[in-house]
Amino acid sequence: MYSFKTVSVIPELPEKLNRLSEIARNLWFSWHPQAELLFREVDSYLWEEVNHNTVKFLLYVDTQKLTEAANNPEYCNLYKKVMNDFDQYMQGETWFGKTYPDQNNQLVAYFSAEFGIHESNPVYSGGLGLLAGDHSKSASDLGLPFVGVGILYKQGYFCQRINREGWQEAYYSFMDFNEMAVTPAVHPKGGDVIIAVRLPGREVFVKVWQLKVGKVVLYFLDTDLTQNSREDRLLTSKLYGGGQDTRICQEIILGIGGVKALRQLGISPTAWHINEGHAAFIILERIRELIQSNVPFSVAREAVRASTIFTTHTPVPAGHDVFSADMIELYLGYLYEELKLDRESLMGLGWDPGRQSFNMTMLALNHAAFTNGVSWLHGEVTKQMFSHLYPGIPLDEIPIQSVTNGVHTETWVAPEMRQLFEKYIGIEWSRNISEPSQWQRVYDIPDHELWESHQSLKGRMIKFVQNNIYRRMERNFQPLELIRECAGYLSKDILTIGFARRFATYKRAYLLFNDKERLARLLNNPERPVQFIFAGKAHPADQPGQELIKMINEVSAEERFRGKIVFVEDYDIKVSRHLLQGVDVWLNTPRRPHEASGTSGQKAAINGVINCSILDGWWPEAYNGENGFAIGTDRDYESDDVQDREDASSLFDLLEQVLVPYYYRRVEEVPKEWVRRMKESLATIPWNFSTERMVKEYTQRFYLSAAQRGMDLAKDHCQLADRLQQLKNTLKQNWQQVSFRSINVEQPEELKVGAEIYVKAEVDLGIIKPEDVVVEVVYGKVSDHGLDRIMLMPMALVRAADQNSYIYETNIVLIKGTSGYTVRIRPNEKNFAQMFELPLVKWVDSF
Repeated sequence: MYSFKTVSVIPELPEKLNRLSEIARNLWFSWHPQAELLFREVDSYLWEEVNHNTVKFLLYVDTQKLTEAANNPEYCNLYKKVMNDFDQYMQGETWFGKTYPDQNNQLVAYFSAEFGIHESNPVYSGGLGLLAGDHSKSASDLGLPFVGVGILYKQGYFCQRINREGWQEAYYSFMDFNEMAVTPAVHPKGGDVIIAVRLPGREVFVKVWQLKVGKVVLYFLDTDLTQNSREDRLLTSKLYGGGQDTRICQEIILGIGGVKALRQLGISPTAWHINEGHAAFIILERIRELIQSNVPFSVAREAVRASTIFTTHTPVPAGHDVFSADMIELYLGYLYEELKLDRESLMGLGWDPGRQSFNMTMLALNHAAFTNGVSWLHGEVTKQMFSHLYPGIPLDEIPIQSVTNGVHTETWVAPEMRQLFEKYIGIEWSRNISEPSQWQRVYDIPDHELWESHQSLKGRMIKFVQNNIYRRMERNFQPLELIRECAGYLSKDILTIGFARRFATYKRAYLLFNDKERLARLLNNPERPVQFIFAGKAHPADQPGQELIKMINEVSAEERFRGKIVFVEDYDIKVSRHLLQGVDVWLNTPRRPHEASGTSGQKAAINGVINCSILDGWWPEAYNGENGFAIGTDRDYESDDVQDREDASSLFDLLEQVLVPYYYRRVEEVPKEWVRRMKESLATIPWNFSTERMVKEYTQRFYLSAAQRGMDLAKDHCQLADRLQQLKNTLKQNWQQVSFRSINVEQPEELKVGAEIYVKAEVDLGIIKPEDVVVEVVYGKVSDHGLDRIMLMPMALVRAADQNSYIYETNIVLIKGTSGYTVRIRPNEKNFAQMFELPLVKWVDSF
């Protein structure tokens, strides 16, 4: 094919509106409705036609319409207000600046395989990307020094079409980066930033693009360059496309290439956040950089670990990316020499003995000072999943923490709800979203106002769904009478339940369909009918997920379900926004505990939509009995079939006996009990499940500590990292010498609250120094797996008994109830990030 160069020419803007292009190239507009109005008011049809793409809008808008807008006083006043708001946002004081005025030299680099910022920039597939996008927006709102690194997929994730038979068909659209808000990143010395990444037998060139999201910048990597072969140009074509070779290439580009890109840009992060294991190869590149500076491998590894945070989102072992040893050798074998490692040692950095493969999660877990799951329950599941790495250590003390996911409130709140918040919470409600006290004011919203706002959103959502179905039917040449009929599908007077999410089988979209007769009675009740809206994509390689979609479409075509069960195609941010703002109930039925967190229900709650969910992910932390509905219980089941049967029965019982009657019980045409739950949901969920709270938590618990540790361990040519590594080696090599010589316990005959037990221990430490360990009493509630709710009482070093032997003693005060206690020895170093940074412990054998 002949070569050509693409140019995009934006028409000259009227002088009065000359900053429209600035707003167009900063996705700040996406969570500021009045900024969106600047485009919608000029040409509402084109705004929808370009899928809310501001840059594309300016490329194709009629110049005459811009001139008319510039001559419209009302429009000009709106323009001035938006520009003033934007300037105040970009230059105003921030939470981070006020709270940490001496920390402006810090910088968090956040690596993610996908970012879901806005429908006009579709480089996301689902929850992971939307979380990354919301994380970035809140980092901007809070003034956190922050950059993101991802991949700019030429074809993004697939678009979904449902064919005449109800099957999902995947097609990929071509994205012209010149028609998007991204721009080429510029080297400090001028010119595009292009880096080289080594792959088997060649180098692949990668261009760096940037996207402004408020105050922060996201950098995206792209291999679609003429310098590359056709095959290599396609490496960054599709998100989660291709086979294992494509996947490892993308992850090398993201991890190794991402670090190289930041270096080329002159950016030096102090904390490095790996959002899921896809980006874990940043560890290898950062270690390699230090080795090039003559830092030994073990010391470099310690220094890199100090400033690394890892967030895992996957609660099942099969969900983690793994590669064979042969594949790692093929793609990364050149690192043997550069890291000064043999094959076995390189594989050991991320080796998973259970799956006999190189595991990206293990690579990240082994090299992160801070690791977290994305809900409390997911943190506990992750501890269990990786407990084999911490033998002898109680689950409670495994150094895997949790930061429950949230959502960017201003992105997902509907304009109607925003107006209610401004009126009853306060005009500046969004300046401190995570403050719980202000959300108590939602109880002041009159019931009829809240209900009318919800009904307005519901009507708009139904119209959107009807149009979606109409376009699909028309495209599939359905009979004319069916096409006409779809205009009457759904009613805003009927209880409407939404189920919209990725169609993975563990999310159990099939649960309601296990008893179609009972479902039909529920939907066709003449006095209290119900209707369901489904939406979601199944990965093109997920055949069971696609069969679920076909099954739902087939059921929706049955006479008894037609118009009462509908499927909305091509689920994306825009579809999601309409559904979660307009349905009455947001349904979530994952197989517990397979939902790491989930955030769609949090977005729904912001809009007064009531959650009905399995007690999985974030819902156990949010549900209080009054702010939504819980399906089933939190117990374990002997089989998946039993769990499905029990959960389906619980769901139907809940719908028939509680939820449906609540909805239809009216006082002056308002469902008072239902609205009460809407208010309880609004008062308890949005503040606690916002990314404002989440990013503050990451900053306070991880980012600042990781940055400080990273700087401390790196200075003076990694002197502290060297000392810590030597200490760790000494402890690991000599831990077998640690033992208890004797233990003596004296306790009163009558055990009363407040009584004391005296504990004395003589321990042998071998060559290990007493200052490098702590001897302590461990006590807590007795459970079937040991001790829970553990409390610690350090024992005082009294004296040396003889060479390498020491006497420790303490008193413990008894608490009410049945408790257990024991004694242990563990490593102790003030510069360790976690208590069990070294998974070593010695427990007393018996008393």
